[in-house]
Amino acid sequence: MEASNNSFRTTLKQRLTPRERRFILICGHIIAVLLALAVSLLAWANEDDWLGFSVSFLLERPEPWFYLLPVLWLILMVPLYNVRQVHQFQKALRVVLISAFSCIAIYLLIFFLAPAKTLPRRGVIIFFIAAAVFSLLWRRIYARFFFVKNAFINTVIVGAGKAGRKIAEIINTTEGVPYRVIGYIDDDPSKADAVIEGYPVLGGSGKYFDILTENQVTQVIMAISNHLNDLLLDELTQSEERGITVTTMPMIYEELLGRVPVHLLNTDWLLRSFYDMSHTSLFFEIAKRFFDVIGGVLGLIALGLVTPFAALATLIDTGRPVFYVQERLGLRGSTFNIIKFRTMVQNAEMDGVARPASEHDDRITKVGSILRRSHLDEMPQFINVLRGELSLVGPRAERPEIVKDLQRDVPFYRARLLVRPGITGWAQVNQNYAAGTEENTIKLEYDLYYIKHRSLLMDLSILFHTFKTIFGLKGR
Repeated sequence: MEASNNSFRTTLKQRLTPRERRFILICGHIIAVLLALAVSLLAWANEDDWLGFSVSFLLERPEPWFYLLPVLWLILMVPLYNVRQVHQFQKALRVVLISAFSCIAIYLLIFFLAPAKTLPRRGVIIFFIAAAVFSLLWRRIYARFFFVKNAFINTVIVGAGKAGRKIAEIINTTEGVPYRVIGYIDDDPSKADAVIEGYPVLGGSGKYFDILTENQVTQVIMAISNHLNDLLLDELTQSEERGITVTTMPMIYEELLGRVPVHLLNTDWLLRSFYDMSHTSLFFEIAKRFFDVIGGVLGLIALGLVTPFAALATLIDTGRPVFYVQERLGLRGSTFNIIKFRTMVQNAEMDGVARPASEHDDRITKVGSILRRSHLDEMPQFINVLRGELSLVGPRAERPEIVKDLQRDVPFYRARLLVRPGITGWAQVNQNYAAGTEENTIKLEYDLYYIKHRSLLMDLSILFHTFKTIFGLKGR
């Protein structure tokens, strides 16, 4: 019986896709935080002798904001929703404890500054302690039953060309990948019995089902970008009928790297895939703009506090001007003037040639270096956010001259203009400033991935990563 249960768990792990694993992980956190809310209400009600735990207590004692604490906690847990890192318990412990202690400390400060008996204490503190305990407990349970460590998905790659080699290389070098590559299926006679990226070419499409059966394959990755022969197309269809998952190389690339493989896509990819997936609902656009306005107002308040110090330091270091205004491309290619604290010497481009900042750029001033590392130079952009020219999260707004140059060398480069640019973004948190064509290509891959998959949850995750970068002084 025990062997049978282990077999069932292994099969379950192998069949679950990364998206399904992430869904289960998030659902578990939701259940954990609701249990924490129930525990805190029970403890609070037992303290309240005149009501006890009853409907009257739930309606009369807790303020409406108390029931929003689970939402706050789920937002704080956003950095832990990566299923490939769920086994890293020390990281989870650090995030959970820092979140819990920070919330308790901030709330106690508010509690003691507020008028007496206007705020609850026990219910809030117990909630954060219980949320921390249940969240960590859930991650232990999840890692035990769902984390793929010794239960890999037996996988065959169809196509041993450029795309097939690339996805095999990514699987080899990415941590926590749930795929065990058995080898390739390819009809090219010159690749027969070859070993590519450490994996053998097992045969052609004529041996397709024999290869899958012999190796107990449960997933096939399609890495052929040109025309499929009728036999292979029929075999792939039958694979799905037999319960074998058939997916494409670009999908696995996106799943593992959080990027879109622009150099491995057909020229009609924009029409066949990207445009449809880049559209979002009206609700998302309204909610995103609402958060932009809230963030813009808070950012403007912070800008008012920072400006006197940044301005004084800049004037002492290199004189005027304090602010720097530059033309950038925004939504659908419209132009606007972005506002930043000046971080480079005056007339940094005296020759008139547009050049992005690079590592160890000698045009950056001493004060400018500090502003860049702390990202304080970006704070005046909250003005652009309130104007509607920027969002809090989106692709980086680039200069028209740079976009004109890059779109000649980088496929699909102008596609990033389909959304409003942002102060921070998926590309910014995953990669520093890009100087050359190769770096800009990688950055574009991140931008296109964001445009395809953007959501409020993803925006929150990006903002958390940005705060971590700011506090770590990892800017450039």
